[in-house]
Amino acid sequence: MGKFTVTHEINCNAETFWKTFFDKDYNEQLFLRELHFPEFSILEQKETETTITRKVAGQPKMDMPGPVAKLLGSNFRFTEDGTFTKATGVWRFKMTPSTMADKLRQEGTMRIEPIGDSKVRRIAQLEMEAKIFGIGGLIESSTEKQLRAGWDQSAVFMNRFLASKK
Repeated sequence: MGKFTVTHEINCNAETFWKTFFDKDYNEQLFLRELHFPEFSILEQKETETTITRKVAGQPKMDMPGPVAKLLGSNFRFTEDGTFTKATGVWRFKMTPSTMADKLRQEGTMRIEPIGDSKVRRIAQLEMEAKIFGIGGLIESSTEKQLRAGWDQSAVFMNRFLASKK
């Protein structure tokens, strides 16, 4: 099982961060244009006094070693179910793959910390597990590499997106 944390500075206050994170236009630009997902859509998003829940579906751009790409298939997709708890300020999410959902697990949390009037630190803690004999470790390390790159790219994009709105 792989666990890792990614941390980025985002140039906005907490309210703007969460408003942007849940914005449909921002998400479509991030996943379709910036991260080059062939498919991405928000299936459902609901807000109550205490939570925001969201379900998305996507087909990521795959950059995996040959054996992993072959195993997952060219039509690999995922759904992500997440819940933001307003009282704690924590987003919890779980990804369900279209292939081998009983053997692949990916989930995590994201929170932010203010580091000034107009800057926050985004902290994402991710876990992945691939229970596949002989290739599980390769899947986990490849997934971590791809996820780290995606989170890094998303931070750059979010700062650029926010700057364009000023």
